[in-house]
Order: sequence, then structure tokens, then C-alpha cells
Amino acid sequence: MAPSRLIFHIDVNSAFLSWESVYRLSKDPDALDLRTVPAAVGGDTASRHGIVLAKSISAKKYGVTTGEPLVSARRKCPKLLVVPSRFEFYRKCSQAMMKLLSSYTPDSEPFSIDETFLDMTSTIHLFGTPMDTADQIRRRIKDELKFTVNIGIATNKLLAKMASDFEKPDKCHTLYLEEIPKKLWPLPIRDLFFVGQSAQKKLEAIGIHTIGQLAVCDLSTLRPHLGEKYARLIHQYANGIDDSPVAPKEPVNKGYGNSVTLPRDVDTFPQACQVLLSLCETVGARLRAHHVRCCNVCVELKDWRFCRYSHQANLSTPTDSTSVIYHEAVRLLKEFWDLTPVRLIGVRAGKIWEEDYEQMSLFEDPRAHKLNEMEKTVDAIREKFGTDSIKRASFLQKDSLVDHAASKRKHLS
Repeated sequence: MAPSRLIFHIDVNSAFLSWESVYRLSKDPDALDLRTVPAAVGGDTASRHGIVLAKSISAKKYGVTTGEPLVSARRKCPKLLVVPSRFEFYRKCSQAMMKLLSSYTPDSEPFSIDETFLDMTSTIHLFGTPMDTADQIRRRIKDELKFTVNIGIATNKLLAKMASDFEKPDKCHTLYLEEIPKKLWPLPIRDLFFVGQSAQKKLEAIGIHTIGQLAVCDLSTLRPHLGEKYARLIHQYANGIDDSPVAPKEPVNKGYGNSVTLPRDVDTFPQACQVLLSLCETVGARLRAHHVRCCNVCVELKDWRFCRYSHQANLSTPTDSTSVIYHEAVRLLKEFWDLTPVRLIGVRAGKIWEEDYEQMSLFEDPRAHKLNEMEKTVDAIREKFGTDSIKRASFLQKDSLVDHAASKRKHLS
């Protein structure tokens, strides 16, 4: 008989805040440990529109939540210490953890920058009991990498993830099938993975307040309120049913670029900006389609003498927004182009950052979230009705040098 599956879910405690603390303490051992005070990682501390990307346990006690505006967080906690993000360092911390985990099993699946699943089924016999092995991993991460994690142990991914959300920080928990009635079913319905605020309201409206109540509810009662597919999914989750495999993600592209050779040389800034917008439309759409973001934008020019020039810059936060990429490209163009006539213009999005799903927003301006949703809606319309079904007004001019979305045939990268 095949052995029962054994899945670990590793989740970094207050990831960005923990990693920011590691960075500061590595530079100055006497620095304040942000994990010990009400603190948050946010955007520009002078910005009225910044949001909380991560918060300490002390800040959470004041009601500070991930994703809320910093203005609101400071009302709840006037002494809240807010520090800017440092994404490149956070990426290094994540990579160091993944490398450590690879010594326990080759079968892993990163779920986000601070979470990963390990399939320990075929390797657990090398290390000891599941709890002893998880505790060894937890202690090694704490001692060697200087931050803490929670580890959930179960027979599938869903239960392992639920277990890792039990008491925090720096803990290991099990959630085996026989433990579901005691550990899972008493929890509020909102704690079930994949149940959002909207579904919570619908379920509570029909008298379902706990995961256990959902588990025993008849599907015929759920369907009219949630739809067939979603009702069936969360009903299975409430009963601990999940057969999804631990599978590594396909490697993401190192960069997403587009360039176009123009029908005539361009020597004015407005014309060049229109070309940049066309290129950024396709680059942004490709990022969103692959569920990744970029941390770097590069603009490339080739002039009438076939000399190539480029200028690049790192972004303060990862993005997949066409508008953000475009505005950065325009800024770069202003910095390095002297209006020498050019016949080729290119835009490249680099330092690719894998999508963090919906566990937090990386946008520092709440308005940016609405803009991003609009861009995704445009993507969906173009996917269904064709690229030309919707376009920006600036491309309706008859003398436009390029189409509103540069053709895939013109991709040179």
C-alpha cells in the first residue's frame, strides 16, 4: 500500500516586518527589533496614501490590519512605527529559506514569497517523526536565518495551510483527518481558506457561522447563494477534502519586453511617449496574464545611426500596472534622450516578482488598486472580443505612429 501523504506548510510570521528586522539587526545589533513594538512596513512614511504591508503582533493588538491605509492605522495606534519596504532584501530572505527547505525534500511548491508547501511523504523516514522534523525545520530557520515560521502538518495542502494559521508565532501544529472535528470545525467560517468577506456574509445570512456548520450543510442549500462550483469547493474544504498535488511552479520569464521599429524617425517627446504607451500596453498585459510583477523598467532607443542607448531604474514596489510602467518609462526617457531622431523604441520589465496572490496588496495608493482592476477588466474584454475592441482615446488620432497595442509580431525580446 502507498504511504499516506504527508504535507508541511511553512509560513513566515509577519514576513516583511520580520525580514526588515533581520536587515536592521544585521547592520546594527543594537537596533530596535521591530517585532517587539507596534510597527508596520508601509510605503513612503510621508505619503497620505500609503498602506500597511505587514504589521507586528503588537500592532495587531491595536486592530491594525494588512492592507489598510497608514492614516487609519495611525488613528488606531498613534505610536505606530512605520518603515519603508526593502523588497530586494525580502526576496533574498525568501530564497535562503527555500534553499534550507530543499534539504528536506525535492518536492516543494512555493505558494507566495513567504509561504511554501513541502511533500514529505517519501522523505520523512530520513528525519524522524513529522512533528520532530517540523520542529527541527522551525528551529533551524530561527537559528540560521533569524526569523520565525509557523509549520502546519497534515495529509493534504488545505489542512496543512489551515494548521499553520493556528496559534502564532514560532509554532508547529498538526491537523490530521481525525482532528478535524476538534480543531477545524469550531472555527468561524471566515477562517476557512478561500472564504472571503462576501461569501462570509452570504453564509452567515443563512445561519452558517462555523466551519463545522458548513461541513454538514447540504449542497442544495448552498448552491443558490454561492453557485455550483464554489459551493462544492468550500464544502469539500470544510470537510478537509483536497487532493491537489504539491507541484513546482513553472519558472517565470526573466523579463518581459517589447520594441518596435517605427515607420519614420521620431524626434519629438509627445510622439515618443505615444509609442511608449503602446509598448507598455502589451508589456503590462503579459505580466498580468502570467500573474507576475516587475521590479525594474528599462527603456531602449536606437537612433538613425543605429546606435543603441538604454536607461533603467528599479521600482519601489513590484507592479504589473500598465500605467505605472508607462509613467516610469516616460520619466526615464526624459532623463536620457536628447531628441536625437530614433527609429526603434523598446520597453522591458525586469527583475520579475512572482504574484503574491491575494494575501496582501503591494500597492501603496488605494487608488492604484482600482486602476489595476480596470486594467484587468480591459485585458478580459480584449481576450474575449479582440485586441481592438477597446483602446485609449489617444490612439484614435489618424496620424498615430503605432497601434494602441504593439503587435506580437514586433516583439524582439
